[in-house]
Amino acid sequence: NYIWAFTIPEIQIVLRNTVLWVIFVPLVSTAIGLAIAYMTDRMKNAAVVKSLIFMPMAISFVGASIIWGFIYNFEPNPSKPEIGLLNAIMRGLGLEPRNWLLEAPANTFFLIAVLVWIQVGFAMVILSAAMKNVPDEVVEAAMLDGASSWGRFVKVTLPMIRGTVVVVLTTITIATLKVFDIVRTMTGGNFQTNVIANEMYAQSFRQLNYGQGSTLAVILFVAVIPIIWYNIRQLRLERTER
Repeated sequence: NYIWAFTIPEIQIVLRNTVLWVIFVPLVSTAIGLAIAYMTDRMKNAAVVKSLIFMPMAISFVGASIIWGFIYNFEPNPSKPEIGLLNAIMRGLGLEPRNWLLEAPANTFFLIAVLVWIQVGFAMVILSAAMKNVPDEVVEAAMLDGASSWGRFVKVTLPMIRGTVVVVLTTITIATLKVFDIVRTMTGGNFQTNVIANEMYAQSFRQLNYGQGSTLAVILFVAVIPIIWYNIRQLRLERTER
């Protein structure tokens, strides 16, 4: 079963897609969430903006998939109205509409965008709370030393919330490894968009290949172990520094 998992081209695509999800979703979500947390803390109506950005977290993955399914919708008949937001924009600009979820490997990144949209709110809230715990004395000392706003963020704020950034990254990474609903709802794993969790479901519950499904489950479990180990190691280092 393990030879099957690492030699069959279809399963290699599944593993490749899962790696792409694990790389891009945590990094992009955390980066955008960090940027929004830093910018909104300086705004007057920060609570309203944060609530709007956090709102996708309240939507189920299936609900978010349906929403983005309408955004990516493709109408092949030009005489019918275009209900897909992206293709409506394409037609408005005089460009040819595209079937966004059909063209590999770009379709995988369009699915990744859905989970990024959901997780940005989580990253923003956690990192915003961590930034507020940075001592004002340290920031003021950096200002007196002539540090710019960007310099204070990179050399003062970011190092002091490093532990929180690691927690956010690992939490989103584990959630990404288990992603199933988005792929299942939007493409069903077709058009080279499949991931481990969806393939595990397909092998175990649809094709009744329990051995192969269990193999994918073990691979998923093993992939989580180094992430947890790194998180624990960082927490111990942080306690030692204190």
